[in-house]
Formats: sequence, C-alpha cells, structure tokens
Amino acid sequence: MVSPYEKCPVYENEKYLLRFIEAEDAPDLLLVYSDEKALPIFNSDNCDGDFHCTLLEHVQGMIEAWKWEYDRKGFVRWSIIDKDINHVIGTIELFNRHADDYFNNCGLLRLDLRSDYEYRENILEILSLITPQTFELFDCEIVATKVVPSALERKSAVEHLGFTASDEKLIGSHDQKAYTDYYVLKK
Repeated sequence: MVSPYEKCPVYENEKYLLRFIEAEDAPDLLLVYSDEKALPIFNSDNCDGDFHCTLLEHVQGMIEAWKWEYDRKGFVRWSIIDKDINHVIGTIELFNRHADDYFNNCGLLRLDLRSDYEYRENILEILSLITPQTFELFDCEIVATKVVPSALERKSAVEHLGFTASDEKLIGSHDQKAYTDYYVLKK
C-alpha cells in the first residue's frame, strides 16, 4: 500500500467525500472552527494553538500548518465534504502515534464536525469511510478517538463501529498531561 504521505487517498460514499485539505476550504472551515457548540467535542489534546477561529485568516493559517505537518509526515488532515451541498463540514486528522504509553503504535483519529452534523448516522457514515482502512494505511495495531462524555451521538456511533471505552490515559508528548475519554478499536 502506498503511504498516505506520498499520495493522500480519497474516500467517498453517496453522501460524503473525504479528500486532502485545500486552501479553498477555509471559508467553510471557518464555520466549523467558529462553531461554539462543536468546539467542546473536538480533540485538541496535546495540540499547539487554539482551534476556536473567528477570522478567516486564522483558518487559513491552520490549513497551512496542517499542510506543513503533512509534508513532514506528522499527520494527514482530510476535509469532509457533504456532497449534497458541496461544502466542507469538518475534518479528520489521522496519524500513527508513537509514545511511551498505551497509545503507542496507535492510529489516532481526530474528528472535527460542525455541530449540525454531530448526529449518530452522519458520524457512522463518515467514520465508516476511513476507519476500516486505518490499520493498513497507518500500519497500526489500534485506532483511538476521543469522545467527551457529553458527545452522546458520537459515543453511540463509535460503539456501533466496535470501539470500546478505554480507562488508559494518553500522555501528551508536548505537555506531559494525562488525557482521558478515549475509545479504542483493536485490529
């Protein structure tokens, strides 16, 4: 399989398209990253910077940073396009995490969605596109995603996909903090 850092794969079904982020996504992503209801659900554990953006320039800067991380093989960030309206409604970040904790050799999946898409069926359709490919794509043994306790629709979706709640803590490599609320899917 070709590395996702050599050629970023595209995934789609009838409703959604996942493709590498583009500069042109910034206006749509401003709606995602300025969404006050969505922000508490995002996984910004061990991340640098603030994901609450109210200016287009900030989103443009995030996209440039994401592309820089991709070029250095840090992570892949896909835009999620609702094909019915042809707009970006969120992003997915994935990478193989190497660490000295339980989440070593782990495909860490971060899903950022507009709050009006934060429903079980939407999340199922989106994650079903990429989750099965993650093990081979990122050569990992487990896939983990954060689900905060208030995200009941997300919890229902990931559990339907076979993820289970983990008591393990993810230890931040930047800040050494212990992060919780992860759900894990094993190979």
